[in-house]
Amino acid sequence: VVGLLLPNQTLASTVFWQWLNQSHNACVNYANRNATKPSPTSKFIQGYLGAVISAVSIAVGLNVLIQRANKFTPATRLLIQRFVPFPAVASANICNVVLMRHTELEEGIDVLDNSGNIVGSSRIAAKHALLETALTRVVLPMPILVLPPIIMSILEKTSLLRSRPRMILPVQSLVCLAAFGLALPLAISLFPQMSEV
Repeated sequence: VVGLLLPNQTLASTVFWQWLNQSHNACVNYANRNATKPSPTSKFIQGYLGAVISAVSIAVGLNVLIQRANKFTPATRLLIQRFVPFPAVASANICNVVLMRHTELEEGIDVLDNSGNIVGSSRIAAKHALLETALTRVVLPMPILVLPPIIMSILEKTSLLRSRPRMILPVQSLVCLAAFGLALPLAISLFPQMSEV
């Protein structure tokens, strides 16, 4: 996250940080999939490639558009550029979830009765679960990728960080850590782990 939010990113650094983030997300989505039914490795690779390609494409595309926008001052361009990771990550997260778990839509997921006994498989429950997971993956990066750029643009104007530019990265890391600590429980608590359909 800190790498995604670094100012003055080059094309190579944008590609690297988006790739690293989506690689992590792909592993999280794979580890948290509905594992009651087997999923072939090809589906994992397909989801991984789809998420990485979408994240990198959106991030690079938005950065190019911002650089070519002549109406913005350099300071405004830099500020807008700091928010590029959010739409790239949010859209890639949706892509990642859908591609990693689309087998659930085809085969359904196990549904349980009040006692916890498996009573069948449901595509409707799978669609419901996948939609909630995708929404969670959009909400999760929101505070993490939106709050730190706002906070850092304010903190970077303080005399403390102006006189000590080497402190910017550690301060940004702490701001990101605090945002992540608040965002993760909030995003996960949006929907119950077990739902009624």
